[in-house]
Amino acid sequence: MYVTAIKADKFKNLENVMIEPHPKYNIITGMNAQGKTNLLESIWLMTGCRSFRGSKDRDHIGIGKPFMEIGIGFDDGRRIQTIDYKMSRENIRKKDITLNGVSIKGTNGLFDAFKAVIFTPDDTELIKGSPEKRRSFTDLCCCQLNPHCMDSVRRFELIMEHRNNLLKAISQKGQSADTMEIWDTQAAAVGTLLSIKRAEYISKFSQECSALYSNITEDREKLTIEYNSGVFGSTVPEKEEAAALYLSKLKKSFEDDVRLGYTLCGAHRDDLSIRINGLNIKEFGSQGQKKTAALVMKLAQAQIYYRDRREAPVILLDDVMGELDESRQRLVFEVIKDMQVFITACNENSVTELSEGKIFTVKNGQVKERK
Repeated sequence: MYVTAIKADKFKNLENVMIEPHPKYNIITGMNAQGKTNLLESIWLMTGCRSFRGSKDRDHIGIGKPFMEIGIGFDDGRRIQTIDYKMSRENIRKKDITLNGVSIKGTNGLFDAFKAVIFTPDDTELIKGSPEKRRSFTDLCCCQLNPHCMDSVRRFELIMEHRNNLLKAISQKGQSADTMEIWDTQAAAVGTLLSIKRAEYISKFSQECSALYSNITEDREKLTIEYNSGVFGSTVPEKEEAAALYLSKLKKSFEDDVRLGYTLCGAHRDDLSIRINGLNIKEFGSQGQKKTAALVMKLAQAQIYYRDRREAPVILLDDVMGELDESRQRLVFEVIKDMQVFITACNENSVTELSEGKIFTVKNGQVKERK
């Protein structure tokens, strides 16, 4: 998969951008705050995911501008497809999105069409951040391989919202708990399915990460990643047994849940245990070890998707190559050698080992190809 065309107008500071990227390497240069990351963000939004910068919808429209428009053309290996995405300040909630000229509702329809993997300096949050960061990353990886998994993720979030609202109503208003069994049964069924999918993914993900980390450290350090379920621990039983166990734990924690007003036990408490030489990297790892572990996690994500789907995701590298030494840059390019890459950098000389591609310069929201 590779992007054949990019357009962006009034998306943040970008104005009248229309470029044709190289199918391999694309370096995006310019001083800070000129719009380099905005260009990558416009590509990332085509995946149907939220902004990797945490931007809200209203922030996508340039200051003082009435609307924004972004879009791409991309080759998925079978045909050229197009995505157009428009939004006006008058009605932020209404997104005008078309896939191949056909209007789609919301961003969900984009998720199975276009795939990308983003690397940013904030990726160390996968290591030192909250469990929610690692859960969201795991779910994204699972959903990229199986888009139907996204339905389970969103359905589980909705079930948890309803269950927690009922818990508060029981505690604060004396509402009857008669309908709790309905939500418990649904939470156990969908939560178990999520746990199984996460555990299956992390099993192969851990092997990839371990091999990549050993490559970088020349076998001096061993990285291990284990799935830690909020219900089942490190080992998830077979589906029927797991669902029954999940349901029993929800019932046992009911009184505590009512007292606190939220669900204590469930797939929303899942986390990853990440260790180097047996020690918890979040507590005992150096900054360099955390950066390297985060890097190999993103590389493993791209590698697994490529092998499983036999289709290369588009790689977005936002201001990360300058922080890597030559050995780490070599590993990155070895993994992504068959993928299209977009790299932002203040200076293209900070990126080594590129033999082909295009260079684009960004200045005050204008993007020009350097001839």
